[in-house]
Amino acid sequence: QLQLVESGGGLVQPGGSLRLSCAASGFIYYTIGWFRQAPGKEREGVSCISSAGARTQYADSVKGRFTISRNNANNTVYLQMNSLKPEDTAVYYCAAGRWSTSCSATYPTGDYGYDYWGQGTQVTVSS
Repeated sequence: QLQLVESGGGLVQPGGSLRLSCAASGFIYYTIGWFRQAPGKEREGVSCISSAGARTQYADSVKGRFTISRNNANNTVYLQMNSLKPEDTAVYYCAAGRWSTSCSATYPTGDYGYDYWGQGTQVTVSS
């Protein structure tokens, strides 16, 4: 059983930055995805990174502003979020899975194939 723990959320002004972390032991073989859900909206995929870090994908809404990376030596995946906007406000979740088509050009940010989910961390962008 993989347990994922997110951290790094908080309140930030528009234009500011945050770095989210997702930690879990033993996830070296897993693709990791970041998802978010705002009140009253469906969950959406934000970004993902393959197990070795060779593939990354981003939602169009965050391209050029967010960067995903992973450090398998310390079992952590990061989501660097810059130029934050009020519409980025949501609970952010990380998830892990081993479906081979996850995080690909065919299936870039969908949530199918992710078996383990963290508890979420709140990100609020407001002045």
